[in-house]
Amino acid sequence: MRRMLYMFLGSFLLFTSCKKEEQKLTIATAANMQFAMDSLVKNFELKTGIPCQTVIGSSGKLTAQITAGAPYDIFVAANMKYPNALFEKGLTANKPKIYAHGKLVLWTLDANIKPSIDILNSQEINHIALANPDTAPYGTAAMEVLSFYKLNETLKNKLVFGESIAQTNSFIHSQSAEIGFTSLSTIKAPKLVNKGAWIEIDTKFYKPIEQGIVLLKKHNKDAQQFYDFLFTEEARQILTHFGYE
Repeated sequence: MRRMLYMFLGSFLLFTSCKKEEQKLTIATAANMQFAMDSLVKNFELKTGIPCQTVIGSSGKLTAQITAGAPYDIFVAANMKYPNALFEKGLTANKPKIYAHGKLVLWTLDANIKPSIDILNSQEINHIALANPDTAPYGTAAMEVLSFYKLNETLKNKLVFGESIAQTNSFIHSQSAEIGFTSLSTIKAPKLVNKGAWIEIDTKFYKPIEQGIVLLKKHNKDAQQFYDFLFTEEARQILTHFGYE
């Protein structure tokens, strides 16, 4: 009887643990939003008591995962292209909506380098990091900037592509690349603020980075609350703090 009781208690604890895990909101988050999302989730959890977990990646790769059936509740993307693609496939519960506009910066941690577009073509720079333009909207924006300055061909042997903004940041942070294009939200992160030197790229040199959110078809019942929270004044202040418009 004692053995049976232990088995029952063990099964019950496992069941309740799994049930609690199932109740977590899973938020698929574009890598540029990683640090801002940490702050948003913290405030949302304190406000509602609803636990959340995030999955970080490039918008393109997250879209591929969702298309393949990944059990995410919400998709917070770096543009509208990928959420709209999911909407057109009937994989979302609503039409995507813009929650913020992102900004591009040129960042270096090399104390001997003063970031500028002109310096990219100098002998001081051997590697320029940027996100993969095929899957990451900030990479697309970076390529648009290089195209504007007619530097695509000139710099092609210097370009180092990260799978996402997160990997791009690691190239810059480790100085594997002397300089690189990243999101303004990156250098606004608490652990990175005041590190290195950066310049903001004028938004007239790249198409607006319209970042979108969408509820996925099979979502946790509490997902709507987080979706609504992202459009509150509290969330707006957090996004503004991290450099979004």
